[in-house]
Amino acid sequence: MGSNAKITVRLARDADFTAWNGLYAGYADFYGVPQTQAMRDRVWSWCHDPSKSTECYVAETTEGQLVGLAHMRAFERPLAASIGGFLDDLYVNEAARGSGAGRALITHLQSVCDQRGWGVLRWITAPSNAAARALYDSLATKTEWLTYDLDV
Repeated sequence: MGSNAKITVRLARDADFTAWNGLYAGYADFYGVPQTQAMRDRVWSWCHDPSKSTECYVAETTEGQLVGLAHMRAFERPLAASIGGFLDDLYVNEAARGSGAGRALITHLQSVCDQRGWGVLRWITAPSNAAARALYDSLATKTEWLTYDLDV
């Protein structure tokens, strides 16, 4: 897919499940994260449950092919006394990389955050993900904060 392909970003619909499922499995594979169908089913259910904060957006070509996904949720920022958007997952399938789908997803989410009055769109990435980092560096400011996980 060339860089001139027209990409539209929208909320995922029920009919997108099969394509989304393949994309999300590809995302897990990319990062070497073991994932089951039951896990993907749970995430999909979150995306369509108004009591959950996860929203699922997809990048679609003019031919109707889904080539990317993004999961975003609101998060409170106590020190700033504001709300932000947290981009949990961003993935573009290998064939569509360089098409502008990743940029389209991020800039769409930035617009959603702005429309909602949220002060920031935040995400993390692996230091080794050079291609994604080049895109991120062109759009956002890399922070100096480190991320920690404590298993419970």
